[in-house]
Amino acid sequence: MARTTLDTAALAHDLRLAVMRFSRRLRNQRVDTTVTLTHLAALSTLKRNGPMSPGELAAHERVQPPSMTRVVVALEAQGLVTRTPHPTDGRQVVIGLTQAAEDLLTEEVRAREAWLSGQLQELTAEERATLREAAVIMDKLASG
Repeated sequence: MARTTLDTAALAHDLRLAVMRFSRRLRNQRVDTTVTLTHLAALSTLKRNGPMSPGELAAHERVQPPSMTRVVVALEAQGLVTRTPHPTDGRQVVIGLTQAAEDLLTEEVRAREAWLSGQLQELTAEERATLREAAVIMDKLASG
């Protein structure tokens, strides 16, 4: 029993480090470095979930509303988001993506996937098959 616990702990350690390194390398495949990773995360949340209030966006991103206000101001200055009146609450606004933001997100994804495709081509067919299986398992871990 103790051996299994040690094996699991070692796997957890190795997997955590590998995922962190991989994530860092993937994040570095950038199209526009003038947009911060925090800004990209907020834009991605808006793309995935649609327009929302700054408070809702802050909750999704797990940051304090004043921090999200600064992010929204910066994104608006870059022409990446719009503010429109909230349909039911006159004190609120709704933040939405501009076409420039949509284009930027598309290019960011394209750059990362191009880099990853190139890396995957360097692997053997067996290694790619293993990664295909690992992707399913990692998705299961992330969902649990």
